[in-house]
Amino acid sequence: MFDKEKFKQDIETQGYAIIENVLSPNFIAQAKIELELAIEKEVAYHKTNQFSDYGMVLLCSLYGGKFIELFDNEILTSAFNSILGDGSIVYAYTSSSMPPNKSNYSNRIHVDSPRLIPNYITNMGATILLDDFTEDNGATWFLPFSQTQIEKPTEDFFYKNGKRLIAKAGSVWFFNARLWHAGGNNITQNWRHALTINVCRSYMKQRIDIPRAMENIDIAAISQQAQQKLGFLAQVPANYDEYYVAPEKRKFKQPTE
Repeated sequence: MFDKEKFKQDIETQGYAIIENVLSPNFIAQAKIELELAIEKEVAYHKTNQFSDYGMVLLCSLYGGKFIELFDNEILTSAFNSILGDGSIVYAYTSSSMPPNKSNYSNRIHVDSPRLIPNYITNMGATILLDDFTEDNGATWFLPFSQTQIEKPTEDFFYKNGKRLIAKAGSVWFFNARLWHAGGNNITQNWRHALTINVCRSYMKQRIDIPRAMENIDIAAISQQAQQKLGFLAQVPANYDEYYVAPEKRKFKQPTE
């Protein structure tokens, strides 16, 4: 059960919340297969695996399948909507997989949103665990209550006062994108897989224009809810014809915030 009020309180106070059993074992198993294939395609794009973002799929929705189906998960979407409104859209949608005996791009102490507006959350993140997160395979470090802290904490303070995201596959760690956090190091012989979604207010720009990036993909089979979260209902008119088209044919069909 998703306790909306408890979730909102946790996000607004400590800056994060962990919800277990969001994904089924069958979903996880298929998503990991699709993710490993997507990682291989990203390597093919770069023509090498010797690049800084190795293991990160830059835009997971390009690969369809479980990456799209994820937005039909009512717990996931309800959590985002409870903080950012029903019209909130994806800002960024990547994987956060750590290769064996390596870390990844997340291993610095950082926040996922540069802007800080007092008492107003512009972005929220979700790390979606496809494997158990352990101390050995690079479980995320995070500093509770740090979402209002402008200055980057020192490494000494961060690691003395931080927590680890030790949780089972299928769990989702939601967090204010202003929360200071850092990836760990995978010292095991196996990949550690996860997906990361950053969601923003509907009036904000996406990091990648997802509808344009997916313009050669047939979206007819994608649910309205998934289309909305990916930004297909938040496209502004590109010309006079699109502006003056009949209301039912407009690209901008966002729910009221």
